[in-house]
Amino acid sequence: MLRITDARTGHPVPAAPVRRGLTRVEVHAPAHGTGALRVLLVADVLVRALELDGTPVWAHRTGDPEQAGLRAAAAALGIRPFEDTGGGAAGLGGAQALHVAPADADVPDGVRVGVARVEVLDGVPPWMAGVDAPDAVPTEGAGPDPTALRLALLSERRDVPVRIDAASLGEAADTLGRWRRAVADWARLPSRPVPEPLRVRLRTAWEDDLDVPAVLRVLREVEDDPDLPPGARFETYAYADRLLGLELTREIGMHA
Repeated sequence: MLRITDARTGHPVPAAPVRRGLTRVEVHAPAHGTGALRVLLVADVLVRALELDGTPVWAHRTGDPEQAGLRAAAAALGIRPFEDTGGGAAGLGGAQALHVAPADADVPDGVRVGVARVEVLDGVPPWMAGVDAPDAVPTEGAGPDPTALRLALLSERRDVPVRIDAASLGEAADTLGRWRRAVADWARLPSRPVPEPLRVRLRTAWEDDLDVPAVLRVLREVEDDPDLPPGARFETYAYADRLLGLELTREIGMHA
């Protein structure tokens, strides 16, 4: 069961206290900036984790819906769009409410999922730095891979400030390229199920306050484990990517 630390109290609580009961994820993202992207990304991963557990989710966003640059940047990062509800939602008073917001934000009653700030340094493309300019977001195959920013933001726990610069983006892009090529190679060989100990470790990681960096550490171990069959490595990466959203299988069939 996914447990989230409530930023109001500092105590862990079940993200879905009623088994298979509706959970409402309310996203309070700033108007622009990489910090806003990080809030949207945490909400996206939170929804994925709930869905992997079979929990029905209604995710929506408060605030100004007319933010074309932020919408374009979020789409480039593979963040699924959230329904816009202006100042809030009504009619679901019985649903568990998880409020994903900057750590210092004032949000309505409910569990507050705090997201720490992002510091953007030199060498980062303008749209990645949060410039509200939808035309600056590169199309597929042009400019830096937007998924590298997704990985860079996921590499720290959501409650830890993160710094983004050219070096961290380059490292994330190198990791993505290596993993995608490896997954494509593993996919050529007979599939094997995800070993149960690995499945347990992955779920234990993300169900512990959405500890995505721990999930990434498991993948790094799998990458270098010579005793694990390639087919099992493939299925492990594909399974974890249902949470991560890094498109790790997208190069299957692209390499001779």
